[in-house]
Amino acid sequence: MEVKVWDNNIEKAIKSLKNKLNKEGVFKELKNKRFYEKPSVKEKRKRVEARKKRAKALKGGFKGRR
Repeated sequence: MEVKVWDNNIEKAIKSLKNKLNKEGVFKELKNKRFYEKPSVKEKRKRVEARKKRAKALKGGFKGRR
């Protein structure tokens, strides 16, 4: 991953980096791996996330890649 700094504007570059990391789910993954998660709890969380993702896809219409 690469973030370019223009005109020594480090604050904007850091904001851009955080945005990219957030979109890739790095912060969410770090939060989840902070403590041990039992397999049953992990499965339940993944089912809930999948349900939310499906609902969001239905609500927003089809936005596939081109």
